[in-house]
Amino acid sequence: MTSLEEENNVLFTGNVDAAQADVRIRADEMTVYYTAAEESKKQEVKRLKCIGNVEITRGEWLGTGKVMNYLAKERKVILSGGAKAWQGTNLVSGDTIIYYLDEGRSEVVGSRSSATVGTDEEKKSGRVRATLTPQ
Repeated sequence: MTSLEEENNVLFTGNVDAAQADVRIRADEMTVYYTAAEESKKQEVKRLKCIGNVEITRGEWLGTGKVMNYLAKERKVILSGGAKAWQGTNLVSGDTIIYYLDEGRSEVVGSRSSATVGTDEEKKSGRVRATLTPQ
């Protein structure tokens, strides 16, 4: 752990495992950004940035990616870099997944750059993919 007081953040590295209430985050590296002391009566988490082997769980929802940003004010998680999300046995994947904690809903976005050019395989890689298992 490295505290950077002048920048109002703390960096955690090496097999990070953090939990609060029913949310658990694992990553290679996590930076916690705080509000400045003069912005509020006490320092509060403003946002998190996780890099490397990111995994976030909440109940039966599991999201993974290379990078995760959590915006505290909006209470949303943004996973990117080969993002995947599971709910039970159902899987969705895309370039970016946005998970809204208060609403318990996800948005999955495919790559914006591969729509009209490239090989068939390159075009497919930009799509949102889903595997749904009926009960």
